[in-house]
Amino acid sequence: MKIITGLALVAALAGCEQQKSRLDSSSDAKAMANAKSPTAPPGATPPTAAKSDRSGTLEERLARLEDAYDRNAEALDFLNKVYASQKAQQKAQQEQADRDDPAPDAVFAVDVNADIKLGQVDGPATAPVTIVKAFDFACPFCQRVAKTMDDLVKDYNGKVRVVYANMLIHPQAKPAHLASCAAAKQGKYNEFKDAFWEKGYLASQHDPSKMGEENILAIAKDLGLDTTKLKTDMASPECEQRLTADMNEMQKFHVNSTPTFFINGKHLNGALPKERFKQIIDEQLKIAEASGVAGGDYYDKVVLAKGEKQFRSKMDPKPN
Repeated sequence: MKIITGLALVAALAGCEQQKSRLDSSSDAKAMANAKSPTAPPGATPPTAAKSDRSGTLEERLARLEDAYDRNAEALDFLNKVYASQKAQQKAQQEQADRDDPAPDAVFAVDVNADIKLGQVDGPATAPVTIVKAFDFACPFCQRVAKTMDDLVKDYNGKVRVVYANMLIHPQAKPAHLASCAAAKQGKYNEFKDAFWEKGYLASQHDPSKMGEENILAIAKDLGLDTTKLKTDMASPECEQRLTADMNEMQKFHVNSTPTFFINGKHLNGALPKERFKQIIDEQLKIAEASGVAGGDYYDKVVLAKGEKQFRSKMDPKPN
C-alpha cells in the first residue's frame, strides 16, 4: 500500500497489491521452503556464557578450551546451520525481487488503443508523451495521485495525455469500473472518474455503501448521464470485457499492484511525487522531439511498434 528510509518509503509508496503477487509467488515459496531454518538436534545443549578460567599453565588452559569446544561443538554446528539458512533465505528473496523488478532500460509496448477509443483518456491525441495509469477505484494510493495526473495534463499544455487502464485489485471497486466504462459510452469518462473519487471512494471511508450501485447512479444523475442506459451498459458484456482486456494487458507486463504507470513505455510504480513524474516526462519529451516523429504518432510508431511486447526483468538480457 514492484524511498524516507529504504523500507519506510517503499511501504509508503508501493500501492495496493493483488493477493497473489510477487510476495508469495511459487518460486519464492519454493526457495524459502528449501532454505528452511534447521531445528535443533535432539539433546543438544545450548552454549552457556561463563567467565573464562585463566588459571593454570598454558597447557592446562589450552586443554580446558579444547574440552569446552568439544562440549559445545554440536550447538555451534547448529548455530552455523541457522546462519547459513538465513543467508540462503535472504539470497532467495533478493533473487526473487530481481526477477520481479522491470528492466530499467525497457520500453514496454502497452496497448491501450481500445481504452483511448472508448474515451478513457485525458489530454490531446497529439501529445508526444502518453502516461498509462493502471488503477483501482478502491485504492487509496490511486486516489492520492489522481490530482497529480490532472495537474500534469494541465502543466504540460498539450504535450501529455493520461490513459486510464482498469486494474481491479479490490472486488468492491468493480461496480465503479463498470460504471466508468458506461459513462465513457456517454462521453463523460473523466467527469465520472473525478466525481467518483470524491463522492464514491472518499465518501466510502465513512459509509462503505457509497461504493455501491445506488450511489453510483446518484453520481451519474448529478453529471447529467442517462442512468437507465448507464445501468444497462454496466451489466453489458462489452464493459465486462473491457475490464478483463485491460487486466490481461497489464498482466503481460507483470502489473500486480496499483497505481502502476508506463510513461511512453517506461515503468514506474506507486504514488510518487509530481516532481518525479515530471523528471521522466521531461526525459521522454526530449527523446520524442529528437525522434522526428509527430507527437500524435509517437506512441503508435515508436512505443508500440518498437517496444517490448512482454515483461523483462532486470535479470533478463536485453533482446536484440
